[in-house]
Amino acid sequence: MQRCGWVTSDEIYIDYHDTEWGSPISGDNAMFERLSLEGFQAGLSWLTILKRREGFRAAFNGFEIPKVANMTEKDVERLLQDEGIIRHRGKIEAVINNAKIAQELAGGIEAFVRSFTPTEDRRNLTKSPESEAMSKALRKLGFNFVGPTTMHALMQAIGMVEDHSEDCFRKN
Repeated sequence: MQRCGWVTSDEIYIDYHDTEWGSPISGDNAMFERLSLEGFQAGLSWLTILKRREGFRAAFNGFEIPKVANMTEKDVERLLQDEGIIRHRGKIEAVINNAKIAQELAGGIEAFVRSFTPTEDRRNLTKSPESEAMSKALRKLGFNFVGPTTMHALMQAIGMVEDHSEDCFRKN
């Protein structure tokens, strides 16, 4: 079975590619999880994040936006000791900060992100005009760890950009 060239032989990666990457998601909490995980991935491999995904879900209350928004400095200190996640203060604080802003977005975070869906083919890119616009808009609202490359990766991961390779069995 042909897969995208970035897929390794790791079963977690294969499962993620085969069942999730490039597929649409729905709901604000699901979108918030993906946005948060993409932010944690910055500077690391996606496989590193996937291997800790359940740890992240436990640490951040299933990425339920209101619960994450209510986390405190005490929670940050606790999470800095949690070996099940990436223990980066800036990224942990960003998730909490981003939740506070996300819960105030009229229409929700899913609708906000989807409003940047490209109208042109954006395959094989690391960033796009739409991901740059999304990044700028999120930063203006006060979001952190939402650079244009990270936002383009989010767009690929949730099917806003079709980016499976031509010979991949998941193409289209």
